[in-house]
Amino acid sequence: MERGSIEFEYSGSEIKQLIKVVGVGGGGGNAVTKMYTSGSVPGVSFLLCNTDTQALDRSPVVDKITIGPTVTKGLGAGAKPERAKEAALESEQAIRDALIEGDTRMVFITAGMGGGTGTGAAPIIGKIAMQAGLLTIGIVTIPFLFEGTAKILQALEGVKQMRESVDALLVINNQRLIEVYKNFTVSEAFAKADDTLSNAARGISDLVNIAGTINLDFADVDTTLRNGGVAVINTGYAEGPERMTLAIQEALNSPLLNNNNISKARHLLINVYEGDEEPLTIPELTELQAFTEDFSDDVKTIYGTARVNDIGKKIGVTILASGFGFDEDIFLPTTPKAKDPLSKISEEKERDEQQRLIERVYGGAATKRTKAEPVALSIDELDDEELIIILEETPSFRRDHRIFESKRVDKTNNRAIRINNYGTASQSARERSTLSAFDLHTPRPEPSQYTTSSTTFTTSTPSRPEPVEEATQPEEEKTEETPENVIRFSGF
Repeated sequence: MERGSIEFEYSGSEIKQLIKVVGVGGGGGNAVTKMYTSGSVPGVSFLLCNTDTQALDRSPVVDKITIGPTVTKGLGAGAKPERAKEAALESEQAIRDALIEGDTRMVFITAGMGGGTGTGAAPIIGKIAMQAGLLTIGIVTIPFLFEGTAKILQALEGVKQMRESVDALLVINNQRLIEVYKNFTVSEAFAKADDTLSNAARGISDLVNIAGTINLDFADVDTTLRNGGVAVINTGYAEGPERMTLAIQEALNSPLLNNNNISKARHLLINVYEGDEEPLTIPELTELQAFTEDFSDDVKTIYGTARVNDIGKKIGVTILASGFGFDEDIFLPTTPKAKDPLSKISEEKERDEQQRLIERVYGGAATKRTKAEPVALSIDELDDEELIIILEETPSFRRDHRIFESKRVDKTNNRAIRINNYGTASQSARERSTLSAFDLHTPRPEPSQYTTSSTTFTTSTPSRPEPVEEATQPEEEKTEETPENVIRFSGF
């Protein structure tokens, strides 16, 4: 993508609106509207972009664009990112004009990933901003686990496209609202997520507009974040003993952001705010040095200080960091690959890969517990110690049925095939019974429980087993066993 450039000349001492905050879709629009109504941030202007005209009309934000009026008729994207992408492309010129209006040099684009407008249009708006030469930062949310695998995978695909369309990206995981703010109301928890946007915009606005003892300006912000990849932008405050260390920790430990290893940052900007009541001390600079020593020798660090009148005895630390240890593999393409329609193994492998992707992003909370279902064991298998150990040692909801079935198939393949009186391989009644219980081509009835003594076994999502074959002596005539010889085990 060709990167544009833009030059500005300023005169006078008034604060310029260098930063534009753009809300895309329903989630992004709500976050920007909240920031707008909570009180103005110096040097910040606002813009909403949506395919839903009614949603735009409900917001008090002045500057709004109904994107794709021909494509969507103002009725929304219907949870279809491709439709929202077409809408953004239709309104490309209107979006570009709104972005570069006035003194804008930096754009925050915020959106919820997983739906239609935010997922599809936000990356297009990011590309338009970058082509106009604007420093472009994305702040996106990913869904709760209860919203389902399909929406999560669609969201992660949107995040991948956003990474390719902005200079720096902050990812907010909504699932962590449940984990961190357990005693909050839903609206209070969402307000915490929205604060990530306002804190980032305010932190940069203060950094640019407050004259410092060691002064930083917009060029320093640009150097730190342009082409920066994944980023952290936050400010922390603390007072009392070790206030420098505590303020740094508050700035870094945003509970909603994915746990990035900030010590691997390629670019780092630190601005320290001191008050008149308790100015910055030399020992506190030592604390700051201890923090920066964890970074590699290659990190490019920019440092500044400024004095403000409204923080009392507190100290404030704004940190901008980019290009650090976020697992690149998490946001590989998640679009479905071409599948062999006859291959159950291929489909299962793809589902497993998608589940591992979700678990890497969401952690242990995303581990799926599959429904326990019955497994039928033949009489020979009841005497097989290896198979019994597999069933006994792992609870059914954690059991990987593939291990059991793989072992079962290996053992079956090593058994002799029974030859009937006609000289062909025969299938015993026991084997037919075992197969019918696992016929994947007919609906399986609800499992009922069969027990012998007090032993119960289950597997999670069993697959169709191979026929059980029994070693026999060819010269001896054998009669087929009856279905009564099959013992089935199930448990829940």
